Amino acid sequence: MLIASSAPGVAAAAPDHPAAVAAARWLAGQLSADGTLENPLGSPFPDHGLMIDVLFAAHATGQGHLAEPIIGHLDDQGHASDYFTWDGYAPGQGFDAIIVGGAAAKVLVAAQVAGRDPRNVDGYDMVAETRAAIRRSGPDKGRVSDYSKNPDFADSVSNNANTFGQALGVIGLAVAGEHDQLALDRLLTQQCRDGYFRIFYEYVPAAPGDTGEHVNPAGYRLSTCDEGVPHDKAPPDRDSTGIALSALLAARESGVRGLDRPIDKAVAWLKEEQTAGGGWGGGVGTEAPNTNSTGLVVQALAEAGGAEAHVARGVAYLKSAQVTEADAGTALAGEVGAIGYHPEHYQGAKVDGLGPVDTWVRAGAQAAMGLAQVGFYELARGRVPQEEPPSTTATTSPTTTAPPTPATSTVTVVRQAGNPAPPPGSRRGAVLGPAPAAQPSGSAPAGRLGAYLAGGLVGGDHVEVTEGGTTFVDYEATADVVLALRALGEQPEAVERATRFLLRPESVDAHAHGVPYEEGEAAYAEPLAKLLLVARFDQDEDDAPTDLAATVDRLSADLAGLRGDDGRFTDTGSFADTDESVRRHAWAVAATVAAGGDAGKSVDLLVDARCADGSFPLDLVGEDCGTGDLAATAAAVTALNLRGHDDGETGHTAPGDWSPERTAALVDGARALGARTAPDGLVVNGDAGADVALSATVAAGRRTAGLNADTAARSLGTLLLDDGGLPGPDGAADFATSLAAAPGLAGRSWVEAEGSPVAPVVRLPLAERKPHPEAQPVASTSARAWSTAALGGVALALVIGFALGRSTARRKNHQGAAP
Repeated sequence: MLIASSAPGVAAAAPDHPAAVAAARWLAGQLSADGTLENPLGSPFPDHGLMIDVLFAAHATGQGHLAEPIIGHLDDQGHASDYFTWDGYAPGQGFDAIIVGGAAAKVLVAAQVAGRDPRNVDGYDMVAETRAAIRRSGPDKGRVSDYSKNPDFADSVSNNANTFGQALGVIGLAVAGEHDQLALDRLLTQQCRDGYFRIFYEYVPAAPGDTGEHVNPAGYRLSTCDEGVPHDKAPPDRDSTGIALSALLAARESGVRGLDRPIDKAVAWLKEEQTAGGGWGGGVGTEAPNTNSTGLVVQALAEAGGAEAHVARGVAYLKSAQVTEADAGTALAGEVGAIGYHPEHYQGAKVDGLGPVDTWVRAGAQAAMGLAQVGFYELARGRVPQEEPPSTTATTSPTTTAPPTPATSTVTVVRQAGNPAPPPGSRRGAVLGPAPAAQPSGSAPAGRLGAYLAGGLVGGDHVEVTEGGTTFVDYEATADVVLALRALGEQPEAVERATRFLLRPESVDAHAHGVPYEEGEAAYAEPLAKLLLVARFDQDEDDAPTDLAATVDRLSADLAGLRGDDGRFTDTGSFADTDESVRRHAWAVAATVAAGGDAGKSVDLLVDARCADGSFPLDLVGEDCGTGDLAATAAAVTALNLRGHDDGETGHTAPGDWSPERTAALVDGARALGARTAPDGLVVNGDAGADVALSATVAAGRRTAGLNADTAARSLGTLLLDDGGLPGPDGAADFATSLAAAPGLAGRSWVEAEGSPVAPVVRLPLAERKPHPEAQPVASTSARAWSTAALGGVALALVIGFALGRSTARRKNHQGAAP
């Protein structure tokens, strides 16, 4: 099915959900009762890599329950370590110290996709394991590597890690909020100037006299893709380019800048590589078009955008190799959903039958991803089609009474300093053109909710409320919509339009200074803070409006003028907000940090206000309290853990200039956020059931502190109605409830959105990691050579047992099974 895209004359391919679901269900039917797939090469272990590919396909198509046996086998039954370490081949011999980097990264992404705690899979912290696999020095610096933590085993491990493992590492760490620049930089060296990524890291001779740490003892160094071309060590690879493109998109979505050019080059190269029949081939040995490679490429291009016609032809190619009900009278009867390696393979199987099932599973797992068109970042964040149609009747009675915080938003019904809505004809549409109809970016909950919220913008750029027969612009709600859409990563045109509306001089005057209602000078801290945060998003981009800097300077100066010597923010004017709420103070702290100001004393006020149980009270009243308010606690946790976007990196160690009290306030506050969270990630409000607004507030606050919020995101996603909104007390879609739910459903607050002016300082839990021995794998001119010394027999088995199971493994280990 084709739907019109926003670009004139271009048709975008909608995900073919029925075909994708059929593929996932057939794949799940090939699993053994324990969730395993037999390794066709005779390994004593099942094909863990391919099992994870099936898990990806199941979740991408909204059939995640079908993959529960797989994640159960890996996590609950303790077999993940059989895949990413050597321990399974000789248990109890210390071989769990030998790590297969790409497999560790793949387990990390699998845990995220399955909604498991990635810091406790089979007893392992897979975020830490993936980070530890990234070499910090030596010839493999930045590479997600195979290595040994134990120096005694170092000589038995050669580093066979490739672009697939590197890309999965970048994706997993981006989703975990632990972007690693070294890993991303090393991935980018695998891209040639033509735009493609090669699959294998290759060594070339070092220049005479070059003896830096990047040179191995044999006198070789890792080459870039371009450096490998003269040595015939940089063959084009469409599979690698597809997965690398997904990794770059994930990194960009997590807030990394400067990736537009390599992304555009990869997209352009892949578009050129599409064959006349609509498919793509892989790399060396799999150059002919096939559904495995096509599925991987289609998924990446659909996520990147700008290749709608190519995606549509790719989807058609995939479906041309899929078994349907029409094949009931052939040898493929009963195999509905299965996808052949290529259309000719499927046609031949109508007469000859399936043949080796492994080939169909390997092709179908990637093809299902292409049919579903859910990018890896969205997949790992749980933004996938729902397993069941959303109910049109609310099963709970969510409330929207919680005060707004930096991690949530509620529509304000009354604006003290609201400005009457401009008369017809004076809308910002006169500047930007007619507002486009808001369309979901896909069937995922985030896309649907984003379209619903954008559709609530009058004239495409602001929210209105009507009271006593008079219509007013609700600037507060408009700013909340902008930040909500930022958190969701949706509706960029609506974000741009509403941002421009908010930053007009007349809007700033009305919202932050009470014009025309104030008779004298007036300024309000919370409105100034929100406008400043809205303005600072993407301020450093090349296409930022030329007058934006002046607006930011004005807002920064006005907010700073309200801060006293003790760090407290005090409004001025007859409509001044005289409360001392933690929420209001937290907004002001966040904006101060975003503007590059010193928020130290303001942060100290928050630290001093905490209650005995580590939570925070509603107000900065300075009185002792036993327990506080969850929404206020989420606000405080966010404000305590902010830095400027370019001020250092996020880590697991508190900065040296933090007081012990600040560190304890963050840790205890984050712990308090989980105290009332149910197993489904939601906060229950007595007999009324789940409180949507408070659940979203808590989830986003936890996420900003580095804790997992994917379960809450999935649970909130199941509440979406057919129109993309969430139900209010009457069961119908309610704008206020939907707006409040946005950061929780997104699984992140605006703090982590792309282009955010701030970022988290630390990720919990805080811990001093014990460094792994930096034993470097034996270097060789052949990056695929395994030593036969010491653990040679085990190593040989692992070449089979630990293949990543993607197109790479198909080319290296399963060519004979391909038709």
